[in-house]
Amino acid sequence: MRNALVTGASRGLGLAVARALAARGWSLVVDARGAEALEAARRELASYTRVAAIVGDVADADHRRDLVAAVDGPLDLVVNNASTLGVSPLPALADYPAEALEQVFRVNVVAPLALIQLALPVLAPGARIVNVSSDAAVSAYEGWGGYGASKAALDQLTNVLAAEREDVRVYAVDPGDMNTRMQQDAYPAEDVSDRPPPEESVPGLLTLIEGELPSGRYAARELALPVHA
Repeated sequence: MRNALVTGASRGLGLAVARALAARGWSLVVDARGAEALEAARRELASYTRVAAIVGDVADADHRRDLVAAVDGPLDLVVNNASTLGVSPLPALADYPAEALEQVFRVNVVAPLALIQLALPVLAPGARIVNVSSDAAVSAYEGWGGYGASKAALDQLTNVLAAEREDVRVYAVDPGDMNTRMQQDAYPAEDVSDRPPPEESVPGLLTLIEGELPSGRYAARELALPVHA
């Protein structure tokens, strides 16, 4: 049984990925900050596979250690999905509170790297690391400077880690616009229900997780799915 650690798995893309992995027989360690939503996700996932659900914030060092300790056996996959939008409604960079920006970087950049550092000693041969990025990392959108800068930093961490560790495959993946709570928080005055559901991005992530593509940055919806359950 392959083992995966997926952060931010109580809703949105994280839950969609966890569902797909559970259906394909992966054993899961998942987390989220909200206990009630995470427990609902755990009950659903447990009907398919073995799952450990740990409430906590990825920015907390003790929580990260608990996540890695909960993995039963070599770890085949880390999906760094948990992230924070930052200030909402989205402010211009000229008005972005420095303390809030520091928190965005703690959650979106420092925490994923710190989790990877803990996971590296227990990774299975050929393991995959998937860091969820955004097109805001490479394109300039008004109001998205704080979040986009954090994802650009995560992209570069992904690039360097891939260059340093040829024994694992390291991916940054842009899932595209999705109908998620984060998208709604970014545009609180708009109806975002016309965005695609997170499930439409999952096949591309599975291509990275179970395929043979080299380390790098990918757009999930541009990937075909050559692997099958």
